[in-house]
Amino acid sequence: MSGWLLILALLLLGGVLSTLGDRLGTRVGKARLSLFNMRPRRTAVLITVLTGSLISAISLGLMLLVSERLRTGLFELDRIEHRLRVSRQALERSRSALSRSQQELQRSQSELSTARTGRQQARNQLALVEHQAAGLRSELRPLMQQRRVLEQERDQLSRDISAKDADISRNRTELAKVTAKIAAGAKELQQLETNLIALRRGDVVISSGQPLITAKVQIQDPDQAKDVIDALLRQANLNAYQRVLPGEQPNHQILLVPRSDVAKLDTILRKRGTWVVTLISAANVLKGERQVVAFPDVRPNKQVIRAGEQLATTVLEGDERNADQVRSRLNLLLAATFTRAQRQGSLTDGLQFDAASFNQLGNALSNRPAGQQVRLEAVSRRNSDIADPVVVDIRAIPSQP
Repeated sequence: MSGWLLILALLLLGGVLSTLGDRLGTRVGKARLSLFNMRPRRTAVLITVLTGSLISAISLGLMLLVSERLRTGLFELDRIEHRLRVSRQALERSRSALSRSQQELQRSQSELSTARTGRQQARNQLALVEHQAAGLRSELRPLMQQRRVLEQERDQLSRDISAKDADISRNRTELAKVTAKIAAGAKELQQLETNLIALRRGDVVISSGQPLITAKVQIQDPDQAKDVIDALLRQANLNAYQRVLPGEQPNHQILLVPRSDVAKLDTILRKRGTWVVTLISAANVLKGERQVVAFPDVRPNKQVIRAGEQLATTVLEGDERNADQVRSRLNLLLAATFTRAQRQGSLTDGLQFDAASFNQLGNALSNRPAGQQVRLEAVSRRNSDIADPVVVDIRAIPSQP
C-alpha cells in the first residue's frame, strides 16, 4: 500500500515540478533573461534542464527517504549478493559434510553391530577360556609346588657351585703362584747349570751377571756425577783386577764399559737424590784374562725389607732329626730367604746372621724330642735398602701337639 502511495506522490510531485519548471522557463524566455552571458533561448533551455534534474533528484531523494528497501537495494546490493554467494557455498559444504557424516554414521552403525556380534562371541570364548583356565589351575597347583621345590634345590646348587667356583679360583691363584715359583726356580737352575758348565770348562772367577761393585750414592750437586762415576769405575776395575789377575799390580784398565752406558749413567746421576749404582759383568771371565766387559745398572734407592718382616718359612718334620737333615733344611731356609730378598729388589751378595746362634740352633733341633714338628722362620732384623746387607734371625717354633 505504501508503494502505491509513494508512486502517486512521485507522479503528483513530478507534475507540479514540471508545471513550475515550464512556467519558469516560459517567463525566463519572455523576460529574455540571460545567465552566464548566454542567449535568452539557451538560458531558458538551461532553466528547463535544471528543473528536470531537480525533479529527478527530489523524486530519488524522496524514494530513498521513504523506502528502506530501496536504500538497501541501491547501496548494499553487491555486498548482499556476495554474502549470498558465500552462504550458498557454505551451505553446499555443509551439505557435503552432512552427507559424509551420514555415511560415516552408517559405517559406525555397521561397525557397532559387528562389534556387538564380536563382543558376544568374545564373551562366549571368555567363558570357555575361564572354564579351561579353572581346569588348568587345578592341574597347575601340584606343578607349582614341584617348581618351588626345584627352585630351592636350584638355589642350593647355585650356592654350592659358587662355593666351588671360589675354591677353584683360589686354587688357580695358588697354582699360578706355584707355577711362577717353579718358573723362577727353573730359570735359576738354568743359570746355575750354565755357570756350572762354565766352571767345568775353565777357572771362572767372575760369572755373567755378577756385580763387580754396588754402591749407594747421594747426589746433592749435578757436578758430583762425574767424580762419582770415576770413583766407581776405579773401584770396579780394582775389584776385577783382584779376581782376574790376583797378585799383579792394578796398573792399567781392564774394565771395559761402553761409553753410551757411561753417558746414560751420567745423565741419571745428575738428578738429585739417593741412587744405587751397580757395575755388572756382561760375561763369564776366566782367571788370567785381560779384559772384563761390564754394564752399569742404576736405580733410585728405596727400602726393600722392613724390620721384623718374615722373609721365608719351612717346616722341619718330626722324623728329620739327623744333623745333615737339619743342616739341609736350614740351608734351604737361607736360600729361600736370599731369593726372596733379591726378588724384593735387594742387591746384596748374601745374608748376614749370627753364625754361633745358627750352629746352636742346629744342635738344638738335632736333639729335640722325637716326632716333634718345628716351624722355621727367617725374620729381618732391621730395615734394609737396595744396597744394604740383609740381616736375619732364624726362629724355631715347635708345633703344638
